[in-house]
Amino acid sequence: MAVRQQSLDRELSDVRDPSNAANSINGRSTLEFRQVSYRVGGNLILDNFNLTVESGRTLVLLGRSGSGKTTALKMLNGLLFPTSGQVLVDGRATTDWDLIQLRRSIGYVIQEVGLFPHFSIGENVGLVPRLQGWPPERVAARVAELLDQVGLDPAQFLDRHPRQLSGGQRQRVGVARALAAEPKLLLFDEPFGALDPVTRLELQDQFVALRDRLRKTSIFVTHDVREALRLCTEIALLHRGRIEVLTTPAEFVKSTGPEARAFLSTL
Repeated sequence: MAVRQQSLDRELSDVRDPSNAANSINGRSTLEFRQVSYRVGGNLILDNFNLTVESGRTLVLLGRSGSGKTTALKMLNGLLFPTSGQVLVDGRATTDWDLIQLRRSIGYVIQEVGLFPHFSIGENVGLVPRLQGWPPERVAARVAELLDQVGLDPAQFLDRHPRQLSGGQRQRVGVARALAAEPKLLLFDEPFGALDPVTRLELQDQFVALRDRLRKTSIFVTHDVREALRLCTEIALLHRGRIEVLTTPAEFVKSTGPEARAFLSTL
């Protein structure tokens, strides 16, 4: 899949209200979990969870269902909050953020995509830039640029609606929408899990191309070890709410712990 060499790293400062500057994610995009625990009733989902992710890294959270990986991801954009401990984005606890600004500063892609069915594809992709106050001509240019980046010809897809697209095409639109307002942080919650193997591989290739060019801080959740090794610069294996292994892909395949070996046995 061709990915044109157009820059996706412009800054939002020229279109944001200066009064909101303190609520925007800056260039560091450093993330930190400090002794985070999370309970639902008597069920401990995250157990004294500690993690730091530096700017520009792509961390994959790998684990079985119920290991806590999606819970950890949702804490980064304030969909969940710790029972104890702190989650920090750019050095500020999520409990101290204006949550609307935090979420608008983060690109978020989920398996179900979550496109608005009554919006056109162009309207879906351009939603957050419009909310941020971008001029209409800049929104239009950005939408066309991103559709082209994810392999959807703007002339063909701009005015279509989600129901007119295949699952893989909708997922591409979801990625474009996540990138639209030029966020410093991207979150992916098993975005390719429901796709057929060929489309899934194509989108993984596209993700790697975007990752290598944009160098944005990204957190990617999956239970597929092949996908994890393919996409990440770092991999964190979660087991029963704790990190069992945190390392590079090359080192992960040498892991000897029982949970790591269980995943590696599926290769």
